[in-house]
Amino acid sequence: MSAAVDRLVEVIRLLREHCLWTAALTHASLVTYLVEESYELVEAIEEGHPEEDLKGELADVLLQVVLHAEIARERGAFDLDAVAEALTEKMVRRNRHVFTPDGGLQPSFPATVEEIIASWDEAKRQEKAALAEGTADDGDASPHLVGPTALEGLPRHLPALALADKALGRAERRRALDGVTSASEGVTSASEGVTSAFGTEEELGDFLLGVVRAARARGLDSERALRTAVGRL
Repeated sequence: MSAAVDRLVEVIRLLREHCLWTAALTHASLVTYLVEESYELVEAIEEGHPEEDLKGELADVLLQVVLHAEIARERGAFDLDAVAEALTEKMVRRNRHVFTPDGGLQPSFPATVEEIIASWDEAKRQEKAALAEGTADDGDASPHLVGPTALEGLPRHLPALALADKALGRAERRRALDGVTSASEGVTSASEGVTSAFGTEEELGDFLLGVVRAARARGLDSERALRTAVGRL
């Protein structure tokens, strides 16, 4: 790695050795900090903070990665180099529209984003098929709109709205790969009553806020209700 990254790893290692507070950190105890730092980075991006602030927030997120890698290194599991190598291998493997299997560049590249997404999804599907080889059916025959393969791999603690969006997006891409023409089949009737309520993101935001307000008035938990509904898809 670069001299700057090597020095960062060394500093964290020394802190783990000589700072009682840092030495007491664990993967579990760091979760709160990881979430907080991630949201602070999101805030800096969405609110257009100065570049120096963005750099600082990225550094805070990087600190979490380095700390987790160092904790793992101490127990003989892996280190930051191994994390970087795993990520590099994954990017080459998943982005086969850019890279050959040995990491070289393809002679030509897709002309549309749709081709790129299809290539990415097919690479992920092949990975899962290889991992599932010799096991039970992976759920493709599920009659559900989304089914287990669309939820598989999504963090359980994603906010419900983000979870719903990602699960439905996966379902749409999977249906496209399977040659299903209508990604909205099975949800049209449920959506007819609300799609006319908004035409822009601002209107959508107002609509969602109204839903949450109405739910609160009835003593209902909007987050839990949506998360449960996604599980039923």
